[in-house]
Amino acid sequence: MDKGAFLQRILAVQDSMFRLAKRLLKSTEEAEDAVQEVLAKLWKNMNTLTTIANLEGYAMTMTKNYCLDRLKSKQAAQLRLVYFKHDRAIASLDQQIDDRDSVAQVYDFLEALPEQQKLVLQLRDVEQYDFETIAKITELSEGAVRVALSRARKTIREKLIKSHQHGIGTGS
Repeated sequence: MDKGAFLQRILAVQDSMFRLAKRLLKSTEEAEDAVQEVLAKLWKNMNTLTTIANLEGYAMTMTKNYCLDRLKSKQAAQLRLVYFKHDRAIASLDQQIDDRDSVAQVYDFLEALPEQQKLVLQLRDVEQYDFETIAKITELSEGAVRVALSRARKTIREKLIKSHQHGIGTGS
């Protein structure tokens, strides 16, 4: 693979790699470092990349593995998952507060999910990857990916409904 083809194919995936790294690591800086490390490894092995059928999936898998290794390392003792902020400029102040609370709750619920479900939900619902690519990245079968995604969505939905009821039973 020549340098031009490498840059064209890998730079198209760089934003997705960053979002995944940011989801797994504490900070923007840590995510940027992770992506740079993975890009450096890919650059170093540029000539062997022509044999890889799904380069995007390969790069995402490398990013995931690097981040998980980073989280396991002693240096990563203080790393944690990151939350986004969600604002709507046109909503009323009360609605903005409710929306922020709901988004914060969803991310709290997401953090409480098992790692596998968290990763699958991120790759499918945020990154919009197809099940085949997610299966390759996570090293799961497509069926297991679908089950993990379904369970993650169901758990978050149930917890969100329960929190919006403020503990009030529906009588069922």
